[in-house]
Parts: sequence; structure tokens; C-alpha cells
Amino acid sequence: MDTARVRQMWHLLEPLHALHYYAPEAFEEAAALGYGVGERWPAYFAWRAAPLGAAGTVRVASAFYSFSPAMVGRYVPAAWEVAAPGDVLAARLRAADRTLRAVLGDGAGGPVASPGLAEAAGLARRAAEAADTAGRPLAAAHAELPWADEPHLVLWQAATLLREHRGDGHLAALLGAGLDPAEALVSFAAIGAAPEAVFASRGWTAEEWAAARDRLAVRGLVDADGGATPAGRELRAGVERRTDELAAAPWAALGEDATARLAELLGGPWLAAIGSGLLPADNTLGIGKV
Repeated sequence: MDTARVRQMWHLLEPLHALHYYAPEAFEEAAALGYGVGERWPAYFAWRAAPLGAAGTVRVASAFYSFSPAMVGRYVPAAWEVAAPGDVLAARLRAADRTLRAVLGDGAGGPVASPGLAEAAGLARRAAEAADTAGRPLAAAHAELPWADEPHLVLWQAATLLREHRGDGHLAALLGAGLDPAEALVSFAAIGAAPEAVFASRGWTAEEWAAARDRLAVRGLVDADGGATPAGRELRAGVERRTDELAAAPWAALGEDATARLAELLGGPWLAAIGSGLLPADNTLGIGKV
């Protein structure tokens, strides 16, 4: 499978998954569970970590990787004192249902109920079920969840499983490149992937960020101004290539023709997600980029 196609599928599916972290419907469901919604992080850590069960700080920080362990510790394991993981998963699916109906269009004959979306859901599920979960804790946790009945929720679940499968592989690529969690962010900011303020949301202190930058400078990966050197850019390009390679298997299993068909079917939902105005313009997730 051509890695350009693999990356395209990530770009098409990521916005559909990520709506859940920004939609008002998701904040309403989180508030109903008892989570604070003055900021998005209490619900974010609960939503994303719930498939792991009542995991503690060490396990969640390991699986999420780029977040400061101190930041993770502010929300986990306290998240499970608010609501049990099973209740969080049920609310998460309700939030996805409400969000997709609002963004894609509900009603008889509308996009949510269209044959095209049902076809897309079936193809995405086939790819997701072909994902190898060995050594991929978040993908494996999602693979154990039961599938919903409604096509739009199947599509959301497949997008979520596939993005966590890709994310688990990305962490393997970062480890292979010798980049620890803070260095992974600093090196990404150094190539101009997003403003440094975007990465500040991961909770690293200014001192931790500077120390990571110093470690990269010793390796010749960033210059005195913190920008990536040619070696730093090549290292990051290698990480992205390896990430695409490690994410290719589900699409190879689905096949070139079926993957191309899914890409075609996802055009409308992708435009609706991007056009919703819910997703941040500056991000590190591939949202809205081609």
C-alpha cells in the first residue's frame, strides 16, 4: 500500500474522530457525568483512557506519551472517582452519536442515514478489524469494545481504532528515533509543525521544554534558535515515514480499490467536520491538512 494513501486516510478520518473532543454535545455528556467542563482536559483524559479501564497515571502517561506525567497526574486516576470507565464509554458513544448527527445532518434520508455513509462505515470497519494490535495498547483496548449498530457510530469507532493504531505505531517510531516524550514535541515544533503555544497544552514546564531542547542541540538536531537543523528535519521525516509504514497494514488488508472507494466516500463527511468550525486551526493532529 502506497504510504501517501495511508497518510491520506489518516487526514480524512482524524477530523471525524477529533470532533468528539471539541463538540458541545460531548461537553454536555461530560458535565452530566460530573466532569468539570471549564477546560477540556478532565473529559479528554476520561474519554480517551476509558478503554484501558481504571488505569493509573503511569499507564496513561505511557500510552499517551507526549503529555507531561505531572499533567496526567492532575486528571488520572481522579477521572475514575467521577465516573467508572464503563459509564464513560457509554457517554462517549452518546456524545459521538449526537455530535455526528449535528455535524453531518440527521433526519430521514439525511447524510447520517445515507447509503454512502453506511458503505463507508462497513469499509472502515473492515480496515479497523484488520489492524494488528500486538504492542499497541490503545488500539488493543479499542479493539475489545463492542461495535455499535448505527453506521455513523461504526464509522466513528473505526476511525478511533485506526487513529489509535496509528498513534501507537507513531510512538514506536519516536522511540526508534531516540526521542523521549518532551523531545518528541520540541523536535516537532522545531520543524514548524505548529506554534509552540499549541504544544504547551501538553503540560511541560518551561524548564523541561528548555532541557529537552538542549538535549536535541547536543545531538545536532536543533540550532541555537531552537529551529530544526537539516539533521533534525531528516530525523522527523524518518519518524513520519516509519509512522506511515506502521499504519499501512489495515489498508493493505482492505485493498487498494476498497481503500480508494472509502477515500471517495469520506469526502463529504470530512468537509462537514472541517466546516463545522469546532476543530482548531492550529493543531498537531493532521486536521484540515492535505
